[in-house]
Amino acid sequence: QVQLVESGGGLVQTGESLRLSCAAFGSIFSIYAMGWYRQATGMQRELVASITTGGSTNYADSVKGRFAISRDNAKNTLYLQMNSLKPEDTAVYYCAASPGVLKPIPTSTDYELDYWGQGTQVTVSS
Repeated sequence: QVQLVESGGGLVQTGESLRLSCAAFGSIFSIYAMGWYRQATGMQRELVASITTGGSTNYADSVKGRFAISRDNAKNTLYLQMNSLKPEDTAVYYCAASPGVLKPIPTSTDYELDYWGQGTQVTVSS
């Protein structure tokens, strides 16, 4: 079992930055693929960025060059550095951990088998 707790969300203006953190408790953090998803109002939850156990990263096209995902296995913590924020980045951001592969759009099975945080709100004003 893994418990995930996100922090760092807030209200910022266009062009500003935020850093999200996700602290993991209860299991060996380093064995899980980790990722950040976001869900805007009325939209599907979508994968923003992911990082494998080996440190390979992947980003949604909409955030490439602006967001950076990283993990500190010694601190059991996942990060998402978000720069040049835009109003369309406004969403609830969720941390996820998977013993397998994180999918771009999670299925009902993924919600059952993967681990999810409670989410943190990011709002970008224009």
